[in-house]
This record gives sequence, structure tokens and C-alpha cells, in this order.
Amino acid sequence: MSECNHDCSSCSQSCSERDPKSFIEKPHELSNIKHVIGVVSGKGGVGKSMVTSLLAVTMQRAGYKVGILDADVTGPSIPQAFGVHEKAKGNELGILPVNSKTGIGLMSVNLLLPNETDPVVWRGPVISGTVKQFWTDVIWGDVDYMFVDMPPGTGDVPLTVFQSLPLDGIVIVTSPQDLVSMIVEKALKMARMMDVPVLGLVENMSYALCPDCGKRIDVFGESKSVAVSQKFGLPMLGQLPINPKLSAAVDAGLIELFEGDWLKEAQKVLEGLSND
Repeated sequence: MSECNHDCSSCSQSCSERDPKSFIEKPHELSNIKHVIGVVSGKGGVGKSMVTSLLAVTMQRAGYKVGILDADVTGPSIPQAFGVHEKAKGNELGILPVNSKTGIGLMSVNLLLPNETDPVVWRGPVISGTVKQFWTDVIWGDVDYMFVDMPPGTGDVPLTVFQSLPLDGIVIVTSPQDLVSMIVEKALKMARMMDVPVLGLVENMSYALCPDCGKRIDVFGESKSVAVSQKFGLPMLGQLPINPKLSAAVDAGLIELFEGDWLKEAQKVLEGLSND
């Protein structure tokens, strides 16, 4: 371990000098956000944005007011999933999120760039500052559940979100392969270091159903996520299939029309936060 420079904002170590709540930023004064949920993974390509979108739609359908803060600044995909291509606007009070077709508030760097395909070639501190601004400068209004779609790994942005936003907990997204154990453990250890609760696991690409006979096919082999959830004492919040209709819905910007109840357990856990 390197020598402490007493700059906790750039450090993920837990020590006696750190106050976990000391860096929490206040949201915009016109925002009233009840619950903040981070969606994370130890590696890329497991479907965090898909899970974030489905969680948001699930809670919206249950009658809650929902928002998504797209913290994956260099790889934003939330607007595409919801078919939102208009630019975010602002006024003298702050930035206004763009609403999806069903009223889910969205904020993403792709809603600010002149062209959606323009790359974001920024250093880590600038990216982290942008994520903070999405929290402090955006007028979210009344939100029951705010989902934060984070980039993969345990770098600058997850550290910023863990330190700066009042997270009620995180959902870890996994896949069925053997690698899942290491993925989950990395994210889990970071959450514990930062004193953030882990609400449970969602496994993506769990299986496929044969279109002819309906038989379940474990495309990536037998799932390891259930064993991992038991090892770490984490609930399984859902297992998403490999479903061409889901992919097509995302490509068409119609994720709000998805059909499936794979995240009912996640809904119960999230609703339970209101009773804590």
C-alpha cells in the first residue's frame, strides 16, 4: 500500500480517517430522489445497461417515478435503448432530463453531444466530474427510484458514484460462466470497502428457449451464479434469457415494450427499501 496523502477523494482504501458519508453530494435543490440504486459489474459485456433499462421499466410499470443516470460516459447506451435522440435542454436553474415515451427521466452524455457517434475522449477526472454534475446540476424532480448505469470495473467512475451519491445499494450483473465468481467478488469487495449494501445478483444470458419445443438450453453451460450467490449470501434477483426480442427492442429503442417477468424478485427487493 502506498503512503497515505490524506486525499480521500482519490483513494478507495478504508481507514480510520475516512468518513463514508463525507463526500456525499446533494442533488439539485429541485430534485427529490428517494432511492438510488447502482448497477455494476466487475467486467464489461455482461449487460449492465440492459439490466438497468429493464429494472427501470419494471419499476415504472409498478407505478413508481423512475430516472436513469447514465454514468457510462465513454460508452453510453441508455438513450438508444429507449429510443431517445433529442438533446437535453436547460435553463437558468439547471439541466432538464429527457423523458422516455413512458416518462422515465434520462440523463446521458449522448443527450448533450452534437452527434451521438462523437467519441468522448476525456481524462478520468473530467468523466468523474461529469457524473457528479448529472447528479447535482440536473433537475430530476420527484423520483422514487434512480438507477445509475455504471461502466465496468472498479475505476474512477464507480469510485465517484460510491463516494458522491447516497446509494441505497447496488445490483451486480453477472453471466453464467466460471469467470462470474471473480466478477462478483471484485464488485462485492469494492462495495464493502465503500460501505455500500449489495442488494443481489442479476444473471444475464442465463439460458435460451428452443423456439420449436420450448426446451431450456444452457448456452454457456450450467449457471455458476446461484452457487456464487449462496457463497456470498446474496439473493438472486433474476435470470435473464438470451432473447432475440430483447435485443431487437433495444436496437429499435423500444425497451419499454419488453414482455417478461424475469425481474419480479428484484422489484420486491427494491420495494422493500421503502419499508426500511
